[in-house]
Amino acid sequence: MQEDWIGIDEYAQLAQMDRDDVEALIMKGKLSTTVHDGEVMIDPTQIMGGIVPATLHDLSASQADITLGASFVEKTIGTIINLHEKVLLAKEETIESIKNENVFLKEAINSLQELYEEDRTTIATLTDQLNHCQHEMEFMRRKYKLMWGKVIDEHADQ
Repeated sequence: MQEDWIGIDEYAQLAQMDRDDVEALIMKGKLSTTVHDGEVMIDPTQIMGGIVPATLHDLSASQADITLGASFVEKTIGTIINLHEKVLLAKEETIESIKNENVFLKEAINSLQELYEEDRTTIATLTDQLNHCQHEMEFMRRKYKLMWGKVIDEHADQ
């Protein structure tokens, strides 16, 4: 049994790893170990078994799987590029609609400003006419008061 086990340094050399990495695998429980004469010994049949997961072996087992994986990656990239193009087109359409909306809003604001200016001039004209009518009424009031005041005074004297 002692002949089947090897030391940490020899295992690291066979697996082409650093001693620290091998010790880390031992701490994680990935390698079977035993202590013999104060030295840690590792089962050499696990040179790659504990390091490389079985799924990676299965992935690289056949060329058909690799081809299938490559076509899947190509389709995925194609789908992503297609979606990206659609997002860009939607973005451009959104920007264009916002620009059109801004033009519409600018025209509406300009129209409202024109209406406001027209209303201001109309209000100014009406205010002038009202002031003129008030002055005219005041003048007529004084004129009739003077005229009727003389008649009343003459009638009171008789």
